[in-house]
Amino acid sequence: MAGKSRILFIGGTGYIGKHIVEASARAGHQTLVLVRDSTLSSPSRSTIIDNFKNLGVQFLLGDLFDHENLVNAIKQADVVISTVGHSLLGHQDKIISAIKEAGNVKRFFPSEFGNDVDRVQVVEPAKSSYTTKARIRRTIEAEGIPYTYVSCNFFADYFLPTLAQPGATSAPRDKVFVMGDGNQKAVFNKEEDIAAYTIKAVDDPRTLNKILYVRPTVNTYSFNDLVSLWEKKIGKTLERIYIPEEQLLKNIQEASPPMNVILSLCHCVLVKGGHTSFAIDPSFGVEASQLYPDVKYTTVDQLLNQYV
Repeated sequence: MAGKSRILFIGGTGYIGKHIVEASARAGHQTLVLVRDSTLSSPSRSTIIDNFKNLGVQFLLGDLFDHENLVNAIKQADVVISTVGHSLLGHQDKIISAIKEAGNVKRFFPSEFGNDVDRVQVVEPAKSSYTTKARIRRTIEAEGIPYTYVSCNFFADYFLPTLAQPGATSAPRDKVFVMGDGNQKAVFNKEEDIAAYTIKAVDDPRTLNKILYVRPTVNTYSFNDLVSLWEKKIGKTLERIYIPEEQLLKNIQEASPPMNVILSLCHCVLVKGGHTSFAIDPSFGVEASQLYPDVKYTTVDQLLNQYV
């Protein structure tokens, strides 16, 4: 562990958090996870907790709303990674305040792990969470806290099993719904690969005060091309039903949570090009697969094989 930062996770038992905690421990970082006592004893979290214990992860009792415990936890780490869920995004200002008081943190990764919220067109209800993430960014910058923002685009294990068909339970075999014209390019990355890149960035001066984009070329597909790849794998041509933007916006307004959130994310990416409509300029960002060619990430082509 010599020379490796000690990492504190807040929200480490969540969807993406558990993967990054595991990557941290496996990479040899002293890995600390802030947890509530109720989380440690929760049956639904037992598999995750047991895995963490086997990896040598240390648990610190506390939460976002206990300032003294939060400061004490942060003082034990060099780097803080937040992977808190949607409902707690706005409360990350409490982490920022605690980091300022602790005075020892070399890097803060706020809970992002999606689109670059400063460079997208997005409608409600996703717009609200993007606005919150952007506000947290501005607060971090105003306070002078060293940071890295991770923009990892789509979680492959969430979107690819259904070929990004909202509400579906498996990949399509007969017909497929295409949002917009299907020509905007999206990026799909496996969660474990996102975790590996995030931990690589922790002690890398090239990612300091930058956005780390996980945008490997071979995982970047237009939806039409993704459907064609799937058709090739199943040996069948699907009926493509195109949903114009106007109809999609109407669907978003009429849908209930969480479907309205999912549809608004799809609108942002698959219609407005939220993943790839801008170039990564060195003044604000770096691309993970170029920085870390040693990471053997899983390709979309490989991922789709398991759903055939």
